[in-house]
Amino acid sequence: MRATDFAEALGPHLKVDLYECDPMVLADLDAVYEFLDRAPDILGMTKIMPPYVFKYRPLPGHEDSGISGVVMIAESHVSIHTWPEKGFAALDLFSCKPFDIAAAVEFSESWFKAGHYHLKLTNRGLEFPRNLAVVQGYMDRERRVLGGG
Repeated sequence: MRATDFAEALGPHLKVDLYECDPMVLADLDAVYEFLDRAPDILGMTKIMPPYVFKYRPLPGHEDSGISGVVMIAESHVSIHTWPEKGFAALDLFSCKPFDIAAAVEFSESWFKAGHYHLKLTNRGLEFPRNLAVVQGYMDRERRVLGGG
């Protein structure tokens, strides 16, 4: 599935779970910052602020620690959460314009040295169409539902 398949709605939302990643990269604040700093350029997006990343420490009663970060782009955002001890990262990329899904996955998989990944691509803003004919179709359906016919 390509992000261009989502042209009738607000935009694609890619979620990638990266498994068997290099724990050293996942625990490296500078590496996660650089990933978020480079991602918008690689995907042809417009960074509107520097990445914001921070290390989180385990809360009482919890064992997980890692890094979380986000970079705001004109098209929406790229965010990530890492769990170095588990070799896992959760990546979230939402854009109001199509982007190369394969390039996003390849860049992420390579950067974090993932052994494998799972992805989910959804279409955001189904009722936020860019095409007037699609808007008319939604409105006609709503009228039929509300009018009982």
